[in-house]
Amino acid sequence: MNGGDDKVAAPAAPPQPLDWKFSQVFGERTAGEEVQEVDIISAIEFDKSGDHLATGDRGGRVVLFERTDSKDNGVPRRDLERMDNSLTRHPEFRYKTEFQSHEPEFDYLKSLEIEEKINKIKWCQTANGALFLLSTNDKTIKFWKVQEKKIKKISDMNVDPLKAVGNGSSSSNSSSSIPLANGSLSIPPGGIPSLKLPVVVTSNETSLTARCRRVYAHAHDYHINSISNNSDGETFISADDLRINLWNLEISNQSFNIVDVKPANMEDLTEVITSAEFHPTHCNTLAYSSSKGSIRLVDLRQSALCDSHTKIFEEHEAPGSRSFFTEIIASISDIKFAKDGRYILSRDYMTLKLWDINMDSGPVATFQVHEYLRPKLCDLYENDSIFDKFECCLSGDGLRVSTGSYSNLFRVFGCAPGSTEATTLEASKNPMRRQIPTPSRPSRSLGTSISRVVRRGSDGVDANGNSFDFTTKLLHLAWHPTENSIACAAANSLYMYYA
Repeated sequence: MNGGDDKVAAPAAPPQPLDWKFSQVFGERTAGEEVQEVDIISAIEFDKSGDHLATGDRGGRVVLFERTDSKDNGVPRRDLERMDNSLTRHPEFRYKTEFQSHEPEFDYLKSLEIEEKINKIKWCQTANGALFLLSTNDKTIKFWKVQEKKIKKISDMNVDPLKAVGNGSSSSNSSSSIPLANGSLSIPPGGIPSLKLPVVVTSNETSLTARCRRVYAHAHDYHINSISNNSDGETFISADDLRINLWNLEISNQSFNIVDVKPANMEDLTEVITSAEFHPTHCNTLAYSSSKGSIRLVDLRQSALCDSHTKIFEEHEAPGSRSFFTEIIASISDIKFAKDGRYILSRDYMTLKLWDINMDSGPVATFQVHEYLRPKLCDLYENDSIFDKFECCLSGDGLRVSTGSYSNLFRVFGCAPGSTEATTLEASKNPMRRQIPTPSRPSRSLGTSISRVVRRGSDGVDANGNSFDFTTKLLHLAWHPTENSIACAAANSLYMYYA
């Protein structure tokens, strides 16, 4: 082989921006319909296969959806092949079942009401055709098993109940009757050669049942903000403001405290834990974020109490840029590992940041989400919007990231080298209705020319003059694990899009 003939491969061109289309909506509101507080969606999660989707709401309910387009439903193979050639199939879901996961409670020792609101849902490994998932409110985590069970019925006896005689006369002397508690039985002349007793038989009909297998309680003094499954399939973590606990799925009365940031004197408290997640493939590694904008990587093999991190990822502020709002907008509301575990995506109030776990000097990419709100931080602080916690997600191939915003908008950015993709979509049947011009670089803001205020504390305007409504916010969204499909929550409605 001649080494001189080797050619240097040209760098791959960045993928083209995706063309997003509306797919489905569940729980769509009619014009003027008032949304009940308990119906507002508070958690969304796809399972690993992408065939099931779970949502939780503020009323403590968990609703499950199952994919329908991946099933053949009895269609001949030739017709399926013709359909595949003629159009691109995209994920379609249907309602599967729902159950009440949590109820409102009252902590009498602390005189504290515990909301039923579902904070997080995580899918566990399936087994024997049953679905397993974890759901949590502020204090209590529950492990649920959802499976189809065949309905059991009681077969009839082979004797008929005594029928009343139509003309009012008594029954014939040729037959006798036996009085029973719930009526009488008619005995034909000569008796019954063989009496068929009622037995329980299993019918072909099935019903879905959700059963709570375990309850993991009394382990958190503060509100639970995260739960995350381990890749070993046996353990999971739960995190509150100051502690992270490690649980075994099989043991509900014992957990191990692995991270504790509570100072001896609470007056010395400077930061809290905001989110935590296990590495997708390394069962000994987890990451957690803080209200100061840092992400710490922890190795469970180092010590039983992992207060010392192996790596810390943070971006230092520019000199002279510090203000009253600096720490508030730096607080990370959500972190997600990429599917291969190489990258971590974080969301703070203003930006999305992508971090390489092998490079702790700074993020490899920064995507401006709320830069246009910088002049309005005072108003956002007064109406508490500055404390809104937006989630983020990555595509299964790791080429794109997404997060929500106000006015029920969400953004999709390309994070491949050289990509300038930055799409803004609205959670409605016409997602492209509120387009904002795409910047030439994804690290620039989506609307830097905003300075005009329409109404104090509630609205603003984008670069096109469109009004922004800070009372409608898209906090929760999830990306399908294998396809370009996004599910997002706008109040009580679940919208789904595909590209």
